[in-house]
Amino acid sequence: MKKIIASAALLMPLITMAHPGHGGTDGYTIIHYFTEPQHAIITFGILAATGVFIAWERRQKKEQK
Repeated sequence: MKKIIASAALLMPLITMAHPGHGGTDGYTIIHYFTEPQHAIITFGILAATGVFIAWERRQKKEQK
């Protein structure tokens, strides 16, 4: 798990990008991060990957018992 977190931290600068709205009036509100498609796509992707990972881990633990 630590390797996954470290790899993700190292790759973050490669997948980040700025778009209009950052640094403006609404650039740093939580609403911006949930309504802007560029953030929402990443957020939903991370949530989906987390769900798949948790399901996979639970299945692995169940099979080991």
